[in-house]
Amino acid sequence: MNKNFSVLVKKKIKKFNQTILVESDKSISHRALLISSQCIGKSILNDVLESEDVKNTILCLKRLGVKIIKKNKKYIVYGNGLSSFKIINNKNLYAGNSGTLARMLISLLATQPNLKVKIYGDSSLNKRDMGRIISPLTKIGCNFYPRGKMTLPLTIEGTDMPLAQNHVESIGSAQVKSAILLSSLNTPGITTIKEKKISRNHTENLLGAIKADIKVKKFKKENFISLRGQKNIFGFNLEIPGDPSSAAPFIILTLLTPKSKLLIKNVNCNPTRIGFIKILKKMNANIKIKNLKKKSGELVGNIFIKSSLLKPIYCPKNLVPSSIDEFPLLFITSSILNGVSKFSGIGELRHKESDRIRSIEIGLKQIGIKTKSTKDSLKIIGNPKIKVKKNLTIFPKNDHRVAMSFFCLGQLIGGNIKINNFETVNTSFNKFLSIMKKIGAKYEIKK
Repeated sequence: MNKNFSVLVKKKIKKFNQTILVESDKSISHRALLISSQCIGKSILNDVLESEDVKNTILCLKRLGVKIIKKNKKYIVYGNGLSSFKIINNKNLYAGNSGTLARMLISLLATQPNLKVKIYGDSSLNKRDMGRIISPLTKIGCNFYPRGKMTLPLTIEGTDMPLAQNHVESIGSAQVKSAILLSSLNTPGITTIKEKKISRNHTENLLGAIKADIKVKKFKKENFISLRGQKNIFGFNLEIPGDPSSAAPFIILTLLTPKSKLLIKNVNCNPTRIGFIKILKKMNANIKIKNLKKKSGELVGNIFIKSSLLKPIYCPKNLVPSSIDEFPLLFITSSILNGVSKFSGIGELRHKESDRIRSIEIGLKQIGIKTKSTKDSLKIIGNPKIKVKKNLTIFPKNDHRVAMSFFCLGQLIGGNIKINNFETVNTSFNKFLSIMKKIGAKYEIKK
C-alpha cells in the first residue's frame, strides 16, 4: 500500500465536455491471471489493471511458482497446468484488501495436493467473512485451520481426492460462484451450481472463451451452470476492457454537473455489471451505450453521458446484484435530489471492504441528510440545497468505493470535505485523481 494521504475538496466542479478512458476491469484482471496460471502454455494479457489488488495477485502467483513477466503493456503468464502450484520462499500469501483474490486463490489451492498455505490480508480484509466459501470448499475435501474460524488469516490444506458437488448459490455473490468454479477445474466429474441470484459472470465467460468444459443454461430467474473438471485448458490471449465501476464516478459527475458531456471509451458493458446504468436511466439519466462488440465473451462499448435532471428512485431489487459496487455513488446521488429514495435487498453491502450502508450514512448525516436503514435497506431523504456548513472529515475505513463517492459529493456541493485514507483508492483505480483532474475536478492532496 502507498503512503497515507488525504484529499481535500473545496470547490464544485465546473461544466466540462471530455473524452476519457478509465483503467482496466479489475474483476477480469484478477480472473485472467488466476485462470492463466492453471493453463498449459503461455497466456498474453493486454492492459491488466496495475492496482494494488491486482499486483498482490501477481505476487501471490509468483510465490506459488508461476512465471509472470511484463513486456510493454502486456503480462505474459507461463502456466504449467492444473494443480501445478508449488511453494516458493515461504508459505504465507498476502491478499491485501482484495476479497476477490483471497476467495479465488483459496479455491485454486483447495485442489492442490501436498500444499498447506496461510493466507492473510490487511485490517479490512481480515474482518471479512470467508465462511461463505469455507462451507462449499470443505465439502469437496480440503481443510481449513484453525478449525471453526471464518475470517483471515487462515491456513488451507488442499486435497488430492476432491469430490464434485451440487451447489445452490443464493447470496448473489460472484466471488462464491467463482470460487466453486475454480475449485472444480481440478475436480473429477461434473460440478453444478444452481444460481438463484444472478451475479457477474466474468468467470463463466472467460472459461467458455478458452474452451473449458463449462455449460450455462439460462432461465428466467436463475442459471444452471455445470463444469466437467480435470480437462486441460491452454494459454490464451486477452485484451481487458475498461472497468464499468471505474467509469461510474465520472458518469455521476457528468449527470449532475449542468451543461456537461462525457464520452468514456472501451468500457466493459457486460449486462451483469451495468445495473448501475439501468438504475440511473430509471432516474431520468441521459446515457447511451454505443459501438457494442463482443470480445472474449464480454460486451465492450463506449458510454456517452449528458447532464440530466435526475429524480429519486425506489430501486428495483432485481438490479441489485448487477450494481453492487456502485451503490455508494447512488446513495450520494440520491442525497442531493429533491425527494425520497429507497434501496432494498442491499444487505450484501454490509459485507464489503466496510459496512457500506453505515459508512455512507455516517458521512451524509454529518452534512444534515436524513437517512433510515435496516439490515438490508436504506432510505435517503434528499436535499438539493444542502451545504457543508463546517469542515467535514470522512473516514472511509480502507474502502475505496466510499472514498471515491465522497470525493464526488465534494465536487458536486463544494465546501471543505476532507477524505482521509485516500490511498485506499489505489487498490482499484490508480489513475482516479489524474483522470478527475482532466475533466476539471479541483482538489488538494494532504500528507
